Amino acid sequence: MKFARRRFLQLAASVPALPALPALGRLASAQTYPSRPALLLVGYAAGGVNDIVARLTGQMLAERLGQQFVIENRPGAGSNLATEAVVRASPDGYTLLEASTSNGWNATIYQNLKFDFIRDIAPVASTVKTYNAMIVNPTFPAKTVPEFIAYAKANPGKINMGSAGPGSSPHLYGELFKAMTGVDMVTVHYRGDAPTIPELIAGRIQVMFGSVVTWIEQDQGGHGACIGGDECNADAAIAGPSSARRVRARLRGCRLAGDRRPEEHAGGHHRQAQ
Repeated sequence: MKFARRRFLQLAASVPALPALPALGRLASAQTYPSRPALLLVGYAAGGVNDIVARLTGQMLAERLGQQFVIENRPGAGSNLATEAVVRASPDGYTLLEASTSNGWNATIYQNLKFDFIRDIAPVASTVKTYNAMIVNPTFPAKTVPEFIAYAKANPGKINMGSAGPGSSPHLYGELFKAMTGVDMVTVHYRGDAPTIPELIAGRIQVMFGSVVTWIEQDQGGHGACIGGDECNADAAIAGPSSARRVRARLRGCRLAGDRRPEEHAGGHHRQAQ
């Protein structure tokens, strides 16, 4: 069965508790969606922002639509593995992708993608808007962004910067910070936000430009210190850090995430964490 984007939006709009979406015509009573469990793929490891948002979304949809939405993590290649799996799936509305900003800029980072995100993936709904913060180990000598820059310049190549994978927002925001400040840090790639948490706590990486959704508990629990964040969200999620650790970096970078499905159409230094 070919499942058009319009049909999916019609069904979503018919659910009273969902955000307002326009009903685009009369529904055919013989068609019911979902009639079986659906799969929602996440391109990063469990425990990170994409995974958290996907599980909350899946739970909400299951409660309102009466069918299970199974969350499956397929991390790797900056979420391209999960994206390609969705592209290759039948466009029937039963295989969805928890997309993120990475999907927007991966086309400029990866030269040999086997899909065209704009052509092959159809948007369904925007689910969250969040932002990233600069997190360091609480024992790190620098307690503010200016102190961090001064320390990094005095110790070139000696600071490990965590990344959620090539092309992830922590990776690109970190590279932007390096370019803006002229500091030399070693980028260490992981397969998502969550795997970087124990690494930063243990001191194997010293800084992470991670999502506040992932890091707020670590910050408030004293396991990670927020020393800077962008200003794309006026209602800052991190309310706990002391004023000495709330110095804002001159960075801006919103992360937008949402659900996508396959489209119906014709035809510096870097090392990888093990």
